[in-house]
Amino acid sequence: MTAPSVSQTTYVLTLSCPNRPGIVAAISGKLAELDANITEAQQFDDRDSTVFFMRIVFEVAQDRTSAQQLREALAVLGNSFSMEWALHDRSVRSKVLLMVSRFDHCLVDLLYRWRIGELPIEPVGIVSNHPRDVFADLDFYGIPFHHVPVTKETKPAQEAHVLDLLASSGAELVILARYMQVLSNEMAASLSGRCINIHHSFLPGFKGARPYHQAFARGVKLIGATAHYVTLDLDEGPIIEQDVERISHADTPEDLIRKGRDIERRVLARAVRYHIERRTIINGSRTVVFTT
Repeated sequence: MTAPSVSQTTYVLTLSCPNRPGIVAAISGKLAELDANITEAQQFDDRDSTVFFMRIVFEVAQDRTSAQQLREALAVLGNSFSMEWALHDRSVRSKVLLMVSRFDHCLVDLLYRWRIGELPIEPVGIVSNHPRDVFADLDFYGIPFHHVPVTKETKPAQEAHVLDLLASSGAELVILARYMQVLSNEMAASLSGRCINIHHSFLPGFKGARPYHQAFARGVKLIGATAHYVTLDLDEGPIIEQDVERISHADTPEDLIRKGRDIERRVLARAVRYHIERRTIINGSRTVVFTT
């Protein structure tokens, strides 16, 4: 008789702590005690800050080890090493709130990747400072759309509304898919570590408005895009992903914009995937990104 198969749950553990001998041994030993099977393990020792970073993917049998048992054991281990750690069940899709202005190419790309199963997210809302008819030719597949206009006078109320939507929807990540409004310091602080922006420039450089026109005026030979976490400092947040494309003297500003749209789409999609797969850990003004 064939033994019945045992259901496995896959978890992702991410952590950072002051570096010292014995961290990896302690973690792997504890997981072994819990009958966990490690399938991926990546680590990085930042010698400048003396902080140790690690990402571990492991499986446990559902009938042997519960999530509560894991968290209790990791809490004890975390205290002994002064760890900041997080445990995520890989089967649970990340709920995301998408924010967009008039340019919709990044939004459309994310929705396509979600629809075909390439990007395992759960979009719970689309927020725009423009009305729905601006996107009349787009199918939002039943995702709630929220028109939340903003002016200088209404900005505090508008941002409070967005935070209410975030809380009521259970979204854990906000994606600024070419949302062309500057967040207030209060809003940026409240979204620390859970808001990704795509900047249509290869940062640092050509900040602010019309970066492709700035690049054209300077005669650059490479253009790019940058996905980063939002912080209080405009376009200065920890960088998650970047990419570039070579251009020539024959390219017009319109050519740069066309090529830039392609870069923006793929850079934002990669950054979102790195985040939801728990491959990114913020390290001060930088990030540690455990890519595949």
